[in-house]
Formats: sequence, C-alpha cells, structure tokens
Amino acid sequence: YHRLHAKETRLSRFNQTEIKAMLRSYTKVLFVRDPFHRLIATFLQGMGISPSFSSFVQEVLDSGMHNSSVAWKPLVSLCRPCLIQYDYVVRFGFLRQELGHLLHRAGLSVGSLIPELTDSQVQWTYRWLSEQMFSELSAQQKKQLSHFYRWDLAAFPFSGSFLSD
Repeated sequence: YHRLHAKETRLSRFNQTEIKAMLRSYTKVLFVRDPFHRLIATFLQGMGISPSFSSFVQEVLDSGMHNSSVAWKPLVSLCRPCLIQYDYVVRFGFLRQELGHLLHRAGLSVGSLIPELTDSQVQWTYRWLSEQMFSELSAQQKKQLSHFYRWDLAAFPFSGSFLSD
C-alpha cells in the first residue's frame, strides 16, 4: 500500500477509503487460539501475579472487557473478524498443517520455513493442562468465563474448548 511507510500504524488513524484500499492490498491472516488455552499460557508465563490459576481467572473476570490485557482480551474485540474479511484463519493446534498450506499458497518453500512441531503433542498437552486448570475453577467462574468469551466461541471453531457449553 502506498502509505505503508507513514508514521501511522493503526488502522484507526486512516479514513475509511484508505482502510479499504489498504486491506485489499494485503493478504490478511488471523491466528486464533482457544481462549481458555490463552489464559493458561498467560498464567504459566507469569503474566498474572496470582498464586493460583483460580485467583488469576478471578482477576481476569474482575478486570472486565474494557480493562483487560491484550493477553486475555477476547479475540473478536482485538481483530474484528466481522469487519475485516481475513483471507486465512490459522488455528493454534493445527499450525503445521495450516502453515504448510499457507506457505504453499504464498509460493514459499514449505519444508524449510515450518518449525519442527507436532500438532498432536501440542493438542494433547493443552487438553491435559485444560483439564487440570479447569478443575480448579468454581462453577460460577466457569460460567463467567464462558460468557466473557462467548463471541470468540461463536466466531471460531473451538469445538473442544472447555468453555463451550
């Protein structure tokens, strides 16, 4: 896009005509992850100061939608999938398969650019972690988390999520 080197980097800084032109000129890729897995990763990385996962989740819920960190804010509020038509949506847990397809479509060498990872091991690990962490939560916290992430769960195919009803 011709204004690529402009100081403004946020789409909100451009007018609607410029935004439409800019978005048409790029291949738009959205990487999504089960919101419960995002919470687990954030907690394990020490981004919350809580001693337990349950108290960390309570902090997230207490922070509300407007004061929440980007690390756990619902994806639909960050990437606006209803407003931006993404060319690809890549789901965490299927990275190897989906990145291979994406790189092939972009005309890039698939084998040398994909990191060594095994999707089934990633999925198994997060399934196990989810079971452990979910068991720490109260019924009320589970219900509140499902409500907090309801739009993410509706917009993306997280069929195995612990937050899905």
